Amino acid sequence: MPQVPQTLDASAVRAWCGLALEALGRAREEIDAINVYPVADGDTGTNLYLTVESAAGAVEAVFAAHAAMSVVGTPPDGPPPDGPPPDGPPPDGPLNDGPLIDGPLIEPPTLADAVRAMAHGALIGARGNSGTILAQLLRGMAQVLAADTGSERTDGPGLRLALRHAADAARQAVAHPVEGTVLTVASAAADAASGAEGDCTVVARAAYEGARAALAATPGQLAVLERAGVVDAGGRGLVAVLGALVETFTGEAPAVTGRAVPVLASHARVEIAEAGECADGGPAPAPASAPVSVQEETGPAFEVIYLLEADDTAVARLRDRLDALGDSLVVVGGDGLWNVHVHVDDAGAAVEAGVEAGRPYRIRITHFGPADAHTTGSTVRPVRERAQRAVVAVVPGEGLARLYAEAGATTVLARPGEPPASGELVDAVRRAHALEVVLLPNDAELRHTAAAAAEQARTEGVRVALIPTRSAVQGIAALAVHEPERRFDEDVVAMTSAAGATRYAEVEVAEHQSWTMAGICQAGDILGLIDGDVAVIGSDVTATAESVLNRMLSAGGEMVTLVLGEEAPTTIADHLEARVRESYLAVDTVVYQGGHQGALLLIGVE
Repeated sequence: MPQVPQTLDASAVRAWCGLALEALGRAREEIDAINVYPVADGDTGTNLYLTVESAAGAVEAVFAAHAAMSVVGTPPDGPPPDGPPPDGPPPDGPLNDGPLIDGPLIEPPTLADAVRAMAHGALIGARGNSGTILAQLLRGMAQVLAADTGSERTDGPGLRLALRHAADAARQAVAHPVEGTVLTVASAAADAASGAEGDCTVVARAAYEGARAALAATPGQLAVLERAGVVDAGGRGLVAVLGALVETFTGEAPAVTGRAVPVLASHARVEIAEAGECADGGPAPAPASAPVSVQEETGPAFEVIYLLEADDTAVARLRDRLDALGDSLVVVGGDGLWNVHVHVDDAGAAVEAGVEAGRPYRIRITHFGPADAHTTGSTVRPVRERAQRAVVAVVPGEGLARLYAEAGATTVLARPGEPPASGELVDAVRRAHALEVVLLPNDAELRHTAAAAAEQARTEGVRVALIPTRSAVQGIAALAVHEPERRFDEDVVAMTSAAGATRYAEVEVAEHQSWTMAGICQAGDILGLIDGDVAVIGSDVTATAESVLNRMLSAGGEMVTLVLGEEAPTTIADHLEARVRESYLAVDTVVYQGGHQGALLLIGVE
């Protein structure tokens, strides 16, 4: 049997994160299948996996950074001039057993280093309701375990205290805690651990068994779970994470008893036993023959998630405002960085509230669609299966994110200077939960990133078509002709044709002096770019925009799309619309508010 730690140190944290990721990877589809609360969108397992993946990545980065700083025996640039030759030992004997850099010993990561990285990684990578709560659980543990920065490890009592603080912190982060959820499971784990006397192994095993018992009881606490015949999906994921903690200290996945726990279903009984458990020892979902059902809901249509840089006072006000806008509100974090999750009907208002509180970024807006269900209503319907087709689009501003989401697209927000990575696009494809996906990068520089994301999604069984849209206005044109009822190839051809028939332009402010196709521009000049190249250099925003529009319409057009940035002049839309009416009688104009999109104005001509 491989050697296992008896206390929780940095290496044990690293091992725990890796084992938890493996456990959630095995259970991901099972957890997705039983996800009925608070919204039956079938992604809790995926969200938990992505959250832990981010936490594990952050911990690995800490270890990699320490390894990169460690050079055995010599500084990074070689031995000093008066030192020994490279092949010989130093005059006074063999090299120090530990790695050296410029002389001092480089210590491995401390427990505080590891748990802080774990908590930060989970915070910035948290997905969905349960993922956000899990991030707060890990943060709560880190606050206790990192309190003594000089300590290299903690024992059983320290782990007990960390689990207790984690459960309490997670409950405080949820605006309206509900029993029968992951919060209940976390509290039960902490309660069980509090009564365990012994080392970390004893405490971890007690927490795991307490969580399993609480999970089995969740259908009796939450009616929607009882009607569906399943246990809580978020709690099921937490059991997997705690099972990984036990495995960290024992080297083996925790053994389970043969005790059967009835979970009502229309045709099934779920048992926690060797024949009916998941790979990590947690309760299995109902068999496929027992359809999971949830309640119809007339509630919020959008899930809004973003990271937020703000102080505590501003976040307290934000909580109150978001609580009035929707439900499933979870705000986690601290020390100036927060992860905000809420379900609302007005996605734009939720983002605007974040703007007022501080600086929101990595904004994700998901439209639940008619197949997703909240859990307050009167009629029963099956849990959502994969949609046949969906559109995933990258958009440059909050206003466009809302516009695309209202049209049914799953959006990824690209803030100025913060282009999304391929992993974020893959995540969006997963959230779209469809067999076929049309991907709109809406930026020429994102073509390769989008291609990599499409290739990854294909390995997961999703049919993906990448339409190389170079601007959000081309994406609007493509989305306007999107018809999910058509054959996939026909739909992609129609959307590609509409995007290709749309010329695009933007008006922006030059940041520095440079050569352009229209001549030399100075910092502060107004630039008009057509199809990606500078065509007009001016000093007035409205005059430059009019010149750009005239050039574009000189080649013909039927529809003009104007997307206004938040810093565009308030009168520019009226001026340009009047100009089109006066000079181009057969051309229609539509105006959208783009929000903080980088460019002052986006123009599309179809």
